Amino acid sequence: MSTVFDCTDEETRSAGIQAAVGAAKAGRLIVTPTDTVYGIGCNAFDAEAVTDLLAAKHRGRDMPVPVLVGSWHSIDGLVLSVSAAARSLVEAFWPGSVSLVVEQAPSLAWDLGDTSGTVMLRMPLHPVAIEVLRAVGPMAVSSANVSGRPPAITCDEALEQLGDSVSVYLDGGRAPKGQPSTIVDITGASPRVLREGAVTTAEVAEVLDVDPASLVD
Repeated sequence: MSTVFDCTDEETRSAGIQAAVGAAKAGRLIVTPTDTVYGIGCNAFDAEAVTDLLAAKHRGRDMPVPVLVGSWHSIDGLVLSVSAAARSLVEAFWPGSVSLVVEQAPSLAWDLGDTSGTVMLRMPLHPVAIEVLRAVGPMAVSSANVSGRPPAITCDEALEQLGDSVSVYLDGGRAPKGQPSTIVDITGASPRVLREGAVTTAEVAEVLDVDPASLVD
């Protein structure tokens, strides 16, 4: 049985965040608002919960789950090495709507799917998500929708698609951006924009001081 908490109301917001944190720590799934779209998430280090997340989305291991963090500094413990490009993008866009594909630290004891040694990281710009992340730690979070269907930009849309597979829903109103994050791959010799979303390729290029055309195939 799922529980929905109205996080636009101060009284129920605190209870909702407490319930979501408890659920995530207990290996269950939660839905939280972010600045881009709603996300379905769990403790990133709980492999069984990640499997449940993929099942809820009707998604295979060939589409590994991204990780959201609650602090700039979290990247240092999750990445093999932080390049100058990564540092520049983190400083410019976090918290915010840019996701970074990086080489993960080999010591990490998590299973996010078939990652081939990489992980996609983001720090969202949303107070509810940040509060949950800072209490739980890094969370495996994907868009709160069934694969192949549009990402949820309201809690009701997430609930309609995911139903009782999720333990706690945090309703923060309509997601501010209403579109997915921009994905930048920095694992290769030069950065590449894999998906343009809420941040434009031109904005990424300006931070990296490169020609926007060099960031796309």
